[in-house]
Amino acid sequence: MIGRISGTLLEKNPPQLLVDCNGVGYEIDVPMSTYYDLPALGAQVTLFTHQAIREDAHLLFGFGNAAERAVFRQLIKITGVGARTALSILSGMTVNDLAQAVTLQEAGRLVKVPGIGKKTAERLLLELKGKLGADLGAAGGVVQHDAQSDMLNALLALGYSDKEATAALRNMPAGSTVSDGIKFALKALSKG
Repeated sequence: MIGRISGTLLEKNPPQLLVDCNGVGYEIDVPMSTYYDLPALGAQVTLFTHQAIREDAHLLFGFGNAAERAVFRQLIKITGVGARTALSILSGMTVNDLAQAVTLQEAGRLVKVPGIGKKTAERLLLELKGKLGADLGAAGGVVQHDAQSDMLNALLALGYSDKEATAALRNMPAGSTVSDGIKFALKALSKG
């Protein structure tokens, strides 16, 4: 199996790359999170890879770090989640966001990813529970996570993106109530 590729970046056509390794060009599909962090054409690039061999194709998937590849491998083990869906999930959420959604069992955050419906989101949460993000639940308190989750869900319901809502809540004063936290976040969002 091909586990890592280092070479010259020749082409970038989202979500596919062409990387030259000593005269051999590898076509590699990457999530958008990896794509945005790529260097300029002609520069050296190193990607962690996952090789998928099917009856009709040999495919390479590339990732900027080992954590993304590990999550990708967990995702494709789930019934009904193929490589394209897994790439879509990693393009729509960071590994930490996904781990937090699994820990807090927030299907609403997963449904926002294109191609993920309610049933698939619930299956993902069930299958990934205990395999992804278990340490996040133990780090804070249950009460804090519930309040934080309520604030985040309220902002998402108001139409803000996951990134905007998370950024707005990041500087929230400790011990804020849900109501105060939402007001604080809305003020932060209106200034930005």
